[in-house]
Amino acid sequence: MHFQSIALSTFAAQAFAKLEPNFTSNAGVEIYNLSSFFNTTGPWSLMSQAGDCLYIAGMRGIYQENSTLTPTGLPRVRQAFRNMQDLAEMAGAELTDAVRIVVYTTDMYRYRPMCNQVQIELWGNDPDRYPPRTIVEVDRLNDDDIVEVEGTFFNPKGVPERR
Repeated sequence: MHFQSIALSTFAAQAFAKLEPNFTSNAGVEIYNLSSFFNTTGPWSLMSQAGDCLYIAGMRGIYQENSTLTPTGLPRVRQAFRNMQDLAEMAGAELTDAVRIVVYTTDMYRYRPMCNQVQIELWGNDPDRYPPRTIVEVDRLNDDDIVEVEGTFFNPKGVPERR
């Protein structure tokens, strides 16, 4: 129990700390790779911010603490969405700031209902609050995973109540 409270307080402190980019291009595009998040599986970054738009890479159901996949099915779908949510919140955005999300799944029949369930859990029961979503069935995902979700968020900089 003591370990869990330390882990949660460490995560909370990281979430409320000022997020600093790992790299900023000449055009002002900020690239983020958080050491407190899971390890990327290739030459890509977790998210970037260009102007008022926050782009979150395809998130899978990976535990942030140890970079391993959650159990398949609903727990993995839920974790993929939560990883996207956590990154958005670390950058100062909220789920309701999602401009668009894209979901990739290897089995539309099996996993689309789970994606719908998780979106209702996260966004609530009001269909007017759901962001536009595209869901695409693909032959295969990295590590033979079942789902990946990416998000684009409106995240204005310089707005004191948002940062």
